[in-house]
Amino acid sequence: MGSMTISLISFVFIFSGALFGLFLRSVLPEHHLSDKTRDAVKVGTGLIATLTALVLGLLVSSAKSSFDLMSAEITQGGARVIFLDRTLARYGPETKEVRDLLRSNLASLINLVWPEDTAAHADLKAVENRYGIEGVLDKLRTLSPKNDSQRLLQTQALQLCNDLAQSRWLIIEQGQGALPNVFLVVLIFWLTIFFICFGLFSEPNATVIAVMLVCALSVSGAIFLIMEMNSPIEGIIKISSAPLHKALEHLGQ
Repeated sequence: MGSMTISLISFVFIFSGALFGLFLRSVLPEHHLSDKTRDAVKVGTGLIATLTALVLGLLVSSAKSSFDLMSAEITQGGARVIFLDRTLARYGPETKEVRDLLRSNLASLINLVWPEDTAAHADLKAVENRYGIEGVLDKLRTLSPKNDSQRLLQTQALQLCNDLAQSRWLIIEQGQGALPNVFLVVLIFWLTIFFICFGLFSEPNATVIAVMLVCALSVSGAIFLIMEMNSPIEGIIKISSAPLHKALEHLGQ
């Protein structure tokens, strides 16, 4: 399921829990709503609230770190592509075919991951099955240096190309990370129980219901952000393609 679907499901459960709590308040005998009962429930809900806040905070921090790491990989990849093209340009005109292949592969990658059609989704499977950078690597190995300078430039180009190939697979592997379903179920269960208790000891009026609605939306929004940042090149919140577009502008110059 997508992040939007999961966040909507979480919102339905959480807000329904709040409404169910309001319903329970109207049907439970009065002695179940005494001050002593209220104090006991507050202790339990306080524990749940602390656990939930701690878990949500850790998840947001972890997801943001993952998002920033992949963004840094994209930026470094763009810089390496430019440097690789410059290295090949210094090698000589023999590398024109390799440079054209490098530019073609980068343009194709951008189109697959950041399609111009905003309604289209990133085709990560196609990216995984493409071996463009490996093709560039094979072309580099076929070069025949004529002097020490060209040999040094070929070695540098091969190292840069290897780094790009490694970064490509690192990004693909990082994109496989997802929150376990059991983890999400437990988190939503905690939040639902908390909101049931919230509704149980609240006055059933429009202001309270509006506050519950906003709180449920906020918590569901946090879950949405976590899910989105765990898939930074597939979802609505995506890593910027600006570094690769800038690299594409400089290739071949």
